[in-house]
Amino acid sequence: MMTGRSTCMPRPRVAALCLVLLSFGSSPAATADVDQATGVAKVSPRLLPLDIETLPSPARTQDAAAEAIVLPAPTRGNDAPFVQTWERLDVEHEHPEQYVPEPDGTLRLLGATVTPGTTRRLSWSSSDLFEGLSTTTPVLVVNGARPGPTLCLTAAVHGDELNGIEMVRRVIHDLNPAELTGAVIGVPVVNLHGFRRGSRYLPDRRDLNRYFPGNPNGSSASRIAHAFFTEVVVHCNALVDLHTGSFHRTNMPQLRADLGDPRVVDLTGGFGNLVVVHSRAAMGTLRRAAADIGIPAVTMEAGEPMRLQPEEVDHGVQGIRGLLNSMNMVQNRRLFAQRPAIYYSSRWVRADHGGMLLASVQPGDTVRSGQELGTITDPVTNRVVRIIAPSDGRVIGMALNQVVMPGFAAFHLGLNDREPGGFSRPTDEAELALQRINGLWSHGADPDEGYTGAGETEAEPPPDDPGIDN
Repeated sequence: MMTGRSTCMPRPRVAALCLVLLSFGSSPAATADVDQATGVAKVSPRLLPLDIETLPSPARTQDAAAEAIVLPAPTRGNDAPFVQTWERLDVEHEHPEQYVPEPDGTLRLLGATVTPGTTRRLSWSSSDLFEGLSTTTPVLVVNGARPGPTLCLTAAVHGDELNGIEMVRRVIHDLNPAELTGAVIGVPVVNLHGFRRGSRYLPDRRDLNRYFPGNPNGSSASRIAHAFFTEVVVHCNALVDLHTGSFHRTNMPQLRADLGDPRVVDLTGGFGNLVVVHSRAAMGTLRRAAADIGIPAVTMEAGEPMRLQPEEVDHGVQGIRGLLNSMNMVQNRRLFAQRPAIYYSSRWVRADHGGMLLASVQPGDTVRSGQELGTITDPVTNRVVRIIAPSDGRVIGMALNQVVMPGFAAFHLGLNDREPGGFSRPTDEAELALQRINGLWSHGADPDEGYTGAGETEAEPPPDDPGIDN
């Protein structure tokens, strides 16, 4: 526990925080008083800017025990000290309610009124800014002439993922509000701080997509997540969160969706032949937070970070346009040429040796058990080790050629089993929804045929690889 004495806990992760808090006693910008009853230092709200290098690293693994930190006590009856872990501070709180639109289709968003049949460019800004300067994020709104559902498109929650930005631009600017039923809200760059720096993370090195729905009293990342969720996301009736691979990995265009939720299954049916990977969203992700308040949501993965890839963008745009059609928001009726491939589980194949990774397969390739996926060459001894597929499957994501260490997640395989361990069979409602989806495609199509270009797949990564899980 942190007390009024000049010493702090010996743990290095909290030493910097202790020093900052204790320094407030001599600062004109804040004061620190010691509660004689509890012995806890209470700091006034006027906080000094923190050096981001003193903040704890965002790589808080789920299996590591969270360190409890004594924070300044808010007024809670007897003014007792308030102790919680980082996880509870940043994630757990009461979920906000979903926004109910006006009967005539008028949309009230970010302090503006968007009338039916109009388009608006609004601005969203978190109240917690790293630079201390005003930084606004554009929010593009197309409100149709007829009332209907509201679809939200979010991109660049990770600031180095560019393909989704272009998808949002193409979809939004191609819409005619006079011909649209309902509304489309597009946020091309959610993490503007990371985008400007070419970084996946926020300036404090936290991953924004691990903090939704956020907490107004949590970390900076959690406060930003809470502001965006309560001011924008709650207006959605459905949400598509756009991502790419991370850390020098690429993904085949695909959807990650919880196929145990009938509403989500219905949502996936509109995307055409995009690969669908069953994936329960992790706590803290935007997809999970939206689903928790009743908004069906999917994550679209396409391509690799720090690049604009026209082929991947085209597949994503066509999928979103198909979704608009299936939601009866536009009237461009069409039948898809083939059914999507659906994978109910996936697995990562890891490198057992370090060296130069050279892939022998491409995203979208179908592989057989025992097939070579790639090789790892020791640049000193010239020893070559083959990476072998442990089972039949399809390459839905993979690492780019690079230097790797033992244990590196190199190839992500989608598996064809319908009832793998750890996956409870879909509910009857979900099975019926899958049957409805199948009716959208012509019969007899090969579900493994479809996109075969570079940059195709990825499914949910293992829990010990948080950086891969978008």
